[in-house]
Amino acid sequence: MNGAWSWYVIALTAINIIGLAWLLLATASSKPVNDKPVGETMGHVWDGDLEELNNPLPRWWLGLFILTFIFALGYLVFYPGLGNVAGTLGWTSQKQVQSELDATHAKLESLYAGFRGKPLAALAADPAATKVGRNVFANNCAACHGSDARGAKGYPNLVDGDWLYGGAPDTVLASIMNGRHGLMPPMGATLPGDGVDEVANYALSLSGLAHDNRLAAAGKGKFETICAACHGVDGKGNQALGAPNLTDDIWLHGDANLEGIKRKILYGVSGVMPAWGPILGEDRARLAAAWVLSQGKAAAESEREFEEAEHGHEEKEKE
Repeated sequence: MNGAWSWYVIALTAINIIGLAWLLLATASSKPVNDKPVGETMGHVWDGDLEELNNPLPRWWLGLFILTFIFALGYLVFYPGLGNVAGTLGWTSQKQVQSELDATHAKLESLYAGFRGKPLAALAADPAATKVGRNVFANNCAACHGSDARGAKGYPNLVDGDWLYGGAPDTVLASIMNGRHGLMPPMGATLPGDGVDEVANYALSLSGLAHDNRLAAAGKGKFETICAACHGVDGKGNQALGAPNLTDDIWLHGDANLEGIKRKILYGVSGVMPAWGPILGEDRARLAAAWVLSQGKAAAESEREFEEAEHGHEEKEKE
């Protein structure tokens, strides 16, 4: 603060201390008040029998007040409280915060050092690493991908094994560190007439959804000419570009129907995942990636066990 404000704070603090001291001494006096001797009533009565007497403060109470003044004066000597006067200890809130941050960073450094340098696949199989990674994910990633990493409309499911840019450990880490920007441009202008309807029906046919066979047949050539550059001739996508696989039953932006797909073709779709590297740092990003990979593995194992159980049930029924 500037000099004028500093002097204002000093004066205000001094006036308050002196005023309170005077008030304390005045009320602690055993002299008559308004010509009323000590012990006499002041003429104020409540509830019929509760009277105010002219008595000084009890000594123990007065002693506590005196201690508070001593504490206040001692505080002002050792700590900042009088404007720009720093205090003899040199304490500041900035130093206090920095000290706490340094202590926290030291603890985290000790924690992360045990995981640093290990392959992501090994971290994904380490319960201690995935426990920390789960907390990192919950605090930073769950707002978009959900606490269970199963995503939502427009936000990818991270445990279903379907990866726009690839699910290799290093690729997942790169997505977290550097972010991704997926863009499908609006294609309506390149598909005049019934072109949008035809390509949309062909896209539906790729994943086995209800479609018009005649329109789908007409859209096949247009798809291979215009759309295959990103999605591939077979419609299975291109992870180098983040172009989705159109032959499965996973639709990132929902609306797996004719109108929904036509809307995407006409107006395009854009999705951005920000780069978390500058925010998380490599250590925390690797642990978050390890947890995501472990969840995908657990989901795959659970699905395989379910399929095996279903197959076993069918075999028993045949017997």
